[in-house]
Amino acid sequence: MKIGIIREGKVPPDFRVPLTPSQCKKVETIFPNVKVIVQNSPIRIFKDEEYRAQGIQVQEDLSECDILMGVKEVNISDLIPNKKYLFFSHTIKKQPYNRNLLRAILEKKIQMIDYEVLKDKNNKRLIGFGRYAGIVGAYNGLLGIGLKTGLYSIKRASECHDRKELEEELKKIKLPSNFKIILTGYGRVGHGAREIIDLLDIKEVSPDEIVANDYNQPVFAHLELEDYYKAKDGSEFDKKVFYAHPELFKSNMKRFLNKVDFYIPCHFWSNKSPFIMTREDLKIEDLRLKYVADVSCDIDGPIGCTIRPSKVASPFYGYNPKTESEDDFQKEGNIMVMAVDNLPCELPRDASEDFGSELMKYILPALLGEDKDQIIARGSETDLTGQLTKEFSYLKAYVAGNE
Repeated sequence: MKIGIIREGKVPPDFRVPLTPSQCKKVETIFPNVKVIVQNSPIRIFKDEEYRAQGIQVQEDLSECDILMGVKEVNISDLIPNKKYLFFSHTIKKQPYNRNLLRAILEKKIQMIDYEVLKDKNNKRLIGFGRYAGIVGAYNGLLGIGLKTGLYSIKRASECHDRKELEEELKKIKLPSNFKIILTGYGRVGHGAREIIDLLDIKEVSPDEIVANDYNQPVFAHLELEDYYKAKDGSEFDKKVFYAHPELFKSNMKRFLNKVDFYIPCHFWSNKSPFIMTREDLKIEDLRLKYVADVSCDIDGPIGCTIRPSKVASPFYGYNPKTESEDDFQKEGNIMVMAVDNLPCELPRDASEDFGSELMKYILPALLGEDKDQIIARGSETDLTGQLTKEFSYLKAYVAGNE
């Protein structure tokens, strides 16, 4: 069995890898019947020489490989027919810009295994870059606060060699007394953001306390669903009912908007759920919220000020609540928005290490050995006969161009 690590071809370039050099070596040790071959790349964070130093073969041609692994979408011209591929395809939500990619995968009779839908028997996602999206997103928000206030100056995350250097930068941060931060989301992303908050000299308080009290130091609260949603009929919040019938609930976020300075959205949001913070909510006279690091980055969705994604090179823009339009983020009265949509790319070394560990722990045993929980079968959008699998048959109209 030969596994190929493909060169990332998407523009703008992505420097991450699914397996680091030492992890490739470990795969060959754990699975003696497996050989890993790495495609030459001038851009990835781990250089060709680092793979060769681990005894890993590096070459241009991967046609001899049975399984090919990357990170982002593969260019159509680079797809090799009749192979198994693992990457983030960004097709499961019927993304129009990747329709032709899925068509090509079917035409070339490729089994496309999408990282995004690899789940355990309890339907919990097994692998992703979410943790580092939260880590970099929270850091970027703090970077922007320094830029807008002039209270401190820290490097961009992308300028840090690794997470260790990023954590050293955090020591420079000096937030004002009574500076209030709220965070939503308890998954990989939310916990990643908390890792950054927990490294700062910030006191954690309850959601009710952050609304009711003032403090002589910076504080933050990690909100649960019931803190920012409530039942329309006034009944007690029931999480099971919310997940089954989100239309029966409405936002309760407005009570925080004149009490907090910085909001980090890291939640998963379904388009069936109510918006969390509407543009109308942000028009209140005594609005205190000045900074939003929207890690979730749902455009024109639940966070009213997130009107477009931003890029690593230019991560911040301003939102004018009165005009509901983009403006200078430095201008008084505007909300500074950070909505970078590929945050883990800013710490590619650490993000790759973290992802590769999950890949080796949860995915490779099922891919290369016994898959008793059908992890790979349920995570395959297409098969080697050029058909959509049963779980993804809902994409037929999308592939045909009818949706």
